[in-house]
Amino acid sequence: MITHQIIAAAGVQKLQPYIPGKPIEELQRELGLNSIIKLASNENPLGASEKIKAALAKELNQLTRYPDGNGFILKKILSEKYSVELNQITLGNGSNDVLELIARAFLNQQTSAIFSQHAFAVYPISVQAVGAQAIVTPAKNWGHDLAAMADAVVGNTRVIFLANPNNPTGTWFTRAELTEFMQRIPKNVVVVLDEAYCEYAQPAEYPNGLDFLAQHKNLIITRTFSKAYGLAALRVGYALSSPELADILNRVRQPFNVNHFALVAASIALQDDEYLEQSRALNQVGMRQLEKGFSELNLSYIPSIGNFIAVDFASPADRVYEALLKLGVIVRPVKNYQMPTFLRVSIGTQEENQRFLEFLAQVLIE
Repeated sequence: MITHQIIAAAGVQKLQPYIPGKPIEELQRELGLNSIIKLASNENPLGASEKIKAALAKELNQLTRYPDGNGFILKKILSEKYSVELNQITLGNGSNDVLELIARAFLNQQTSAIFSQHAFAVYPISVQAVGAQAIVTPAKNWGHDLAAMADAVVGNTRVIFLANPNNPTGTWFTRAELTEFMQRIPKNVVVVLDEAYCEYAQPAEYPNGLDFLAQHKNLIITRTFSKAYGLAALRVGYALSSPELADILNRVRQPFNVNHFALVAASIALQDDEYLEQSRALNQVGMRQLEKGFSELNLSYIPSIGNFIAVDFASPADRVYEALLKLGVIVRPVKNYQMPTFLRVSIGTQEENQRFLEFLAQVLIE
């Protein structure tokens, strides 16, 4: 009898699947709860823009048509907004899609990529999937140690992943730190500056990656519409880079990787400054609310400039996570990020934040 064994690529065999935040519907089914507070996936609590909902309703007759494979209208708006050329833009099915394109385009089994401890989980997944070597540098105060990352570059290094702000820690690095870092990196190493949460960043010293683009031809900036723009369900993101790097990425990009409704919604979102400011304002108020609540509960946390905050329970956080789940509150365990005593909490509405803090206080005294 002849048997056939299907063997995955070596890098894929060692992978653990990415585990997304627990969905509301699943928890409702499990526990029979009607009211759920989901603060697990860094989603925008403001709700969808009325402008976008109205526009999408008019596009339903396009369901039978393929989307524009080049995303011309969205690219044109991005080009005008950020003063880049159309050939500097790569569109993705969320910025995660672009991160995977980067790994596929620039990495292989003979190369290495660098990222920080506690950095976004998609970096190691993308690197390992293509069989490249992962060089993980120790974090500094829970954030990126850019000097250590520059020191870690070796002859076969082809990609460095930087997250600013970083998920799940909310930490960030300054313009001066990024300037010094970029000056140290060889021109044949692609630096990926992941700015998924940049719209929430307020500090004056926070660097805008766009200011570095013209000078550094090896820089790729990735951004998303899933967070501050409130389009997580539609999955649309993009990369900005030199035309040469964008050309390479677009060679491996699927021609219809961004759906029609995502293209329409993102085009409107980019021009809706009022919605963006409301998102920022709600996030700022919510962040202060949770910081105050944690302090009153004698819990330490990592200061964050994203739309989430990592809170430390000083012992394995599993019990707190499970107890909150039973009360209908979904937050995010981050032990897979080597942070077993922490939970990451997304900023919700003021009402959601308050209910979460009340439930948390109840759990902590049990």
